[in-house]
Amino acid sequence: ANVDYEGPSSNPSNTADLRRNKRYRHLKGNLAEPRIAKWVAKNADLVVHFAAETHVDRSIANPRPFLESNILGTYNLVDALRNGKIQRLVHISTDEVYGSANDRESFDEESRLDPSSPYSATKAASDQLVNAWIRTYKVPGMILRCTNNYGPYQHPEKLIPKTIIRGLNDLQVPLYGGGMQVRDWIFVTDFCTAIEKALEKGEVGQTYNVSAGNELTNKEVVQRILRQIGKPWSLIVSTEDRPGHDVRYSLSSERARAKLGWRPRHEFEHALGLTVKWYRENEPWWRPMATKKILSARPWKERW
Repeated sequence: ANVDYEGPSSNPSNTADLRRNKRYRHLKGNLAEPRIAKWVAKNADLVVHFAAETHVDRSIANPRPFLESNILGTYNLVDALRNGKIQRLVHISTDEVYGSANDRESFDEESRLDPSSPYSATKAASDQLVNAWIRTYKVPGMILRCTNNYGPYQHPEKLIPKTIIRGLNDLQVPLYGGGMQVRDWIFVTDFCTAIEKALEKGEVGQTYNVSAGNELTNKEVVQRILRQIGKPWSLIVSTEDRPGHDVRYSLSSERARAKLGWRPRHEFEHALGLTVKWYRENEPWWRPMATKKILSARPWKERW
């Protein structure tokens, strides 16, 4: 079953293949509504909790939807699950809950939470709710905190698809504050494998960091994309930095590798090429979403 409130980041074509499976069920609904969470608790054996508002820039412009989806939605879910029959809950979180890392450190699961944006603050709060319901009500849950995903079907508001789309259309590619912020990138199917491993082998009450170790500056990522699509680096322009922009994210995934038996399989440059190829070949998928506002150089100043 797929519960989706069909907001701005939702695209029904993403699940077109699944809809042909007789076991698949789609439910339009928002976990911020308790009745939806209760439906999940009644009908699910395993729950993977992706449901969240995720775009940092939007959270700066309008935090309220993030509070409602990420905090209230998670509360409704875990509170319903304490009376349900589920075997396992995997709560999907983010490296951003740790805040910015210095040049030498990589955060492990015991590192202090220090979120910098409204988005990461709501995700840190949702993590704490999950942990509290695990300890108090014995909800059989665990948390996965992952670094930046990339790959096919990613919304055009994110850095890699946004750069591909703007570059293919010979538009300038904006980099916040010059693009020297460091992010660790993981191909989406590698993260999906980590989720499968957590469902199979994860320990209730545990948190697992998931990282592929591909640390690059945003500028390096954009340069590699432009090289792959045959566009000049002169398209890159430095723009005003967004408020509270973390300088570097870095996670140690030793626990996930040791306890879950997980390893990333995709080399960054090759997987980036697969991603570029997908966006070249699937313009009908992304074109309706790639509005001027979505591709804005300063989305945190837009009205959402």
